[in-house]
Amino acid sequence: MKMLKIAYHPIYRHPLPEGHRFPMLKYELLPEQLLHEGTCTQSNFFEPVRILNENPILAVHDPEYFYDLLNITLDKRAARKIGFPLSEVLVEREIVIADGTIKASEFAIENGIAMNIAGGTHHAYTNRGEAFCLLNDQAIGARHLQNKGLAKQILIVDLDVHQGNGTAEIFTGDDSVFTFSMHGKNNYPFKKETSDLDIALENDTTDKDYLDILKRTLPKLIEDQRPDFVYYLSGVDVIACDKLGKLGLTIEGSKLRDQFVLETCKAHDIPIMCSMGGGYSPDIKTIVEAHANTFRLAQDIFF
Repeated sequence: MKMLKIAYHPIYRHPLPEGHRFPMLKYELLPEQLLHEGTCTQSNFFEPVRILNENPILAVHDPEYFYDLLNITLDKRAARKIGFPLSEVLVEREIVIADGTIKASEFAIENGIAMNIAGGTHHAYTNRGEAFCLLNDQAIGARHLQNKGLAKQILIVDLDVHQGNGTAEIFTGDDSVFTFSMHGKNNYPFKKETSDLDIALENDTTDKDYLDILKRTLPKLIEDQRPDFVYYLSGVDVIACDKLGKLGLTIEGSKLRDQFVLETCKAHDIPIMCSMGGGYSPDIKTIVEAHANTFRLAQDIFF
């Protein structure tokens, strides 16, 4: 029986430094909310594991960088750019998240859609990490599908408020993966990479303006690129109250954004895998509600 499959592991929510625990609460509260309201049952969740075969990671990341992460031998300057104190458990967490995205990608092919409660680590480059991202989960998932012959042409739709700079770098010059990033013009990263398509939005962009641009852009991309798989980074840091975002969307606008992306993929019969990305509103309830909408829509549209 087809059903929504969601990657979740307790390691997603800890152990993290004291100053970073608040935004990470969503990884604990979001599955609880989905279960409490009846959007999901325990059968919807699967627990990813540590990737024992490192080939999917090494298909994207330089071996020297990956083994420096594993051995906690990354030089201090590179480690500082990550933003978290480097630890064995933090690296383990990223490897588990990558496995969640790999498995969710395969579930998406079977069921039309699948989700990862974490992920969206789009600031991780081939040979370095930054901004809380060590390994690029959607890039790893994309290469896995291609290397297994499960997908040929992939479209990455990155609607986090921050540009997917690491993803852009990883797939530079690769016509088999099209990178589309729609982000805040004046947000981090301040030196941006070049995606296949970048749309930089002005501060306080409204629901209407945002949705108008997206509705003009995504269908044409699908028509032109003809992807057989879509990765969607559904960051909710586009909401006006977000502490790290400068756009002006409402929670309802963010929901309509998700609805359009999911309905478009469903209408074109393209499997879609969703990673949650960022969300840093001052009230944790806002973050959880905005993310929960993505899962509610997935259930309503696909099942």
